[in-house]
Amino acid sequence: MTVDDRAPSSARIYNYLLGGTDNHPVDRQAAEAFKTRLPTIEAAARANRGFVLRAARAMAEAGVRQFLDIGCGLPIEPSVHGVVREVHPDARVVRVDNDPEIAPARQALADAPTVFGDLRDPAAILNDPVVTGLVDFGEPVGVITVAVWHFVPEDEAVEYAATLRAGLASGSHLAISHVCADTVPEPAQGAGKAVYARTANPVRARTEAEIRAFFDGFTLLDPGLVPLGDWRPYDGDPYPEHATESLAGVGRK
Repeated sequence: MTVDDRAPSSARIYNYLLGGTDNHPVDRQAAEAFKTRLPTIEAAARANRGFVLRAARAMAEAGVRQFLDIGCGLPIEPSVHGVVREVHPDARVVRVDNDPEIAPARQALADAPTVFGDLRDPAAILNDPVVTGLVDFGEPVGVITVAVWHFVPEDEAVEYAATLRAGLASGSHLAISHVCADTVPEPAQGAGKAVYARTANPVRARTEAEIRAFFDGFTLLDPGLVPLGDWRPYDGDPYPEHATESLAGVGRK
């Protein structure tokens, strides 16, 4: 699969906002244009990264030893698989993404293999041979879908989440962060839609009630569904930024 570096990529834009180097001029230009309309977007990206790492660690500390990182994006340190293996050195992690940019990372991350998958076809993810070869769905799984559901604009997104949930054992955990229409001003929402309309991943903000619906069948862990930086912050966090653009939470089935 060929990567088109003439168009911006949501994965590469995120990589750039986090200070990564796996991006092209077109991505940097798109990100900088976005920053002129929403100056807090870089802090929001960093706050999102902080949440995913804290959420992954919390799942591991709750006893989860196998993980699906769906919408994993381009590799960047600290990594999800690195964090959970600080708790469980034998933790199994499968990375999932529908962006062709992740292809070169497959060999580099042999200890956390990457498969192509799309949340709009959750059954294919659950039945992928690489996934089923590493993940025992009879045991709890930590499913990470951070900053990804807002790239699934269809009204059926909650149904996709329900299919995913149905394949998980009791004790499984689900982490979600999502752009919130209640906290992002309309002009900023328009700017975001314009930027991501140029990528393969158009974006859709949802209300707090709509985001909460993704957790149907799960019990939200403390502190509930909150702004990114408010989810279990700690001293020394490499990503201490606070941002109100997205809400985040972790649920237990």
